[in-house]
Amino acid sequence: MPDCLINKEGDRPAMPLHCVAAGDYDTWLNAQPETVKAWLTSSGFKPKVGRTALIPNADGSLTGALIIPSNPPSLWDYANLHKNLPEGDWALTTNISDEAKHRAGLGWALADYRFDRYKTVEREAKRLLVGHDQAAQTAAILAESIYLGRDLVNTPANDMGPAELEAASRHVADQYGAEVTTIEGDALLTENFPAVHAVGRASDSAPRVIDLTWGHEHAPKLTLVGKGVCFDTGGLDLKPASAMVLMKKDMGGAATTLSVAKAVMALDIPVRLRLLIGAVENSVAGNAFRPGDIIPTRKGLSVEIGNTDAEGRLVLADLLALADDEKPDLMIDCATLTGAARVALGADLPALFTPNDQLASDLLKAGSAAEDPLWRLPLHEPYREIIDSPIADINNAGAGGMAGSITAALFLKEFVTSTKNWAHLDIYGWTPSPKPGRPKGGEATALRALVRLIQSRFTDRAQT
Repeated sequence: MPDCLINKEGDRPAMPLHCVAAGDYDTWLNAQPETVKAWLTSSGFKPKVGRTALIPNADGSLTGALIIPSNPPSLWDYANLHKNLPEGDWALTTNISDEAKHRAGLGWALADYRFDRYKTVEREAKRLLVGHDQAAQTAAILAESIYLGRDLVNTPANDMGPAELEAASRHVADQYGAEVTTIEGDALLTENFPAVHAVGRASDSAPRVIDLTWGHEHAPKLTLVGKGVCFDTGGLDLKPASAMVLMKKDMGGAATTLSVAKAVMALDIPVRLRLLIGAVENSVAGNAFRPGDIIPTRKGLSVEIGNTDAEGRLVLADLLALADDEKPDLMIDCATLTGAARVALGADLPALFTPNDQLASDLLKAGSAAEDPLWRLPLHEPYREIIDSPIADINNAGAGGMAGSITAALFLKEFVTSTKNWAHLDIYGWTPSPKPGRPKGGEATALRALVRLIQSRFTDRAQT
């Protein structure tokens, strides 16, 4: 459990947090001691959503705090509350639902996150009493999983290359008794991962496929696939400096899927989990793949390289083909794949692509329930001709620059021919400006939505 969450009171009692809806404020205020009434009235406190008030004793010492939440209370109400309170142990005073308790613990914990690997960061000792029940435990597991994803993305490429991403995967696997195998360097050619090899071969850190498995072999199959481009120069189609500065985050898909895998194992969801990560650097060297090259793929499709900066879909192509052979019950890939998705939807809304309407509906519902929204974009088949090639089966970039996120998703669809429940998430993996509970920096984008979906598909159904 994160240090900011506690399941029992310590040496000193936790101070009360009064969570009062705006419409109930007058009733609540009338029931308070005269000193509290006088303080809130004289200080001009207004019961508007998001407002917080510290409540003093008659002697001026702090005795508690008041928050006016959204209706229903939001995850981010509690993240904002964390920001506005002084150090100490705190406890909600009212009986709230398990869902509200979950949101309180998770919002509080996400606000407490700090990335302090390279710099001493001031951390205030603010702790929330959440108890022992399942809602509190789930909040703690999700928080720790999101911490992992944020840490992975925030770590620069000199300390988070393919080898280090493999080490991080092995560390998570060791925590839960999962198995990890890797295929590295030129072995990728003999084991039929030619596209992964082509993208990563120019780096001093060898490309690799990381394959994590966990759970009973006869359980329903859940496969997660993550793009792990640990740094993306753009290759020979070199990015400008301004576009390269955040490219440590181009492994955000791998960070999210590894974090989801951690949550799935910690929650003991009854699945046969498989996580596939293509860990590479897209570097510039004499042996880098070139525009105009034609490379093979595991699926047997040939790809003309229209742009070396469209490398992530090449890595995913081999992994999706491998995963598709097993026909898993659910397969989801995550990738920081296109700038076009960000232009269309911004940093907060991942683009969701799937040919399965029921899966799309379930994912959107899960995102809404988890306050982690997604937005579905179409796999518009007439745009498939944009990535046609006159000399290969397909082009990795196409011409014209239009509908870039859709054509990227259509490219991936070519490598998923057997799995009925497949979804592709084009994510950003980064929070560009700070918000309550979401500091500027790396983010495990869509993790809460994905875990909610996986729980509803496998845990909830197993219990009915």
